[in-house]
Amino acid sequence: MRKSDKNAYFRTFFKTHSLKRILLLSDTHGCTEPDIIKHFDNADELWHAGDWSNKALFEIMEKTQKPVRGVWGNVDGQELRTILPLHNQFSIGGIRFWMTHIGGYPGQYNPKIKPLLDRDPPDVFICGHSHILKVQRDAKYKNMLTINPGAAGRHGFHLMRTKIKFEIENGKLQNMAVIELGKRTAGILPDIQ
Repeated sequence: MRKSDKNAYFRTFFKTHSLKRILLLSDTHGCTEPDIIKHFDNADELWHAGDWSNKALFEIMEKTQKPVRGVWGNVDGQELRTILPLHNQFSIGGIRFWMTHIGGYPGQYNPKIKPLLDRDPPDVFICGHSHILKVQRDAKYKNMLTINPGAAGRHGFHLMRTKIKFEIENGKLQNMAVIELGKRTAGILPDIQ
């Protein structure tokens, strides 16, 4: 194999076989504490499923110079709605993703979303809003994976603050893990049981 052929081979190989490490969070509600930012260095892309509350975290994410994918949520004002979509549909490594803030989960999808899922379900459906960490498949939609990373912020009723990390490689989503950031009230209020 000639040198130019080898270079072309390796460019093609790494373009189609590259590993992407994703950090997914939601419902930060203005929280920019170090435990939220701490895992940014270990990700290739940063994703946020809405309810930022302000631009502070978005600007911190942008400063990493990593791709930032996100949507605006119901508490986000015009400042965020002008730079983020309500729905973000994209593909990585042959996997089709759809991110929106108020999406629901199997058996309980947002009535505005359900007809769109009926027509063309993605491989992975990501939403936030409920503050409830939930990852499950929906057999009704070609075994679509639904992901809600829970809430990474302190505002809300959730007990544990969470985010999710996973990898995309060779057209597969793999090595998914939940990152617990501690109790929502840790360091603020007495411990809640």
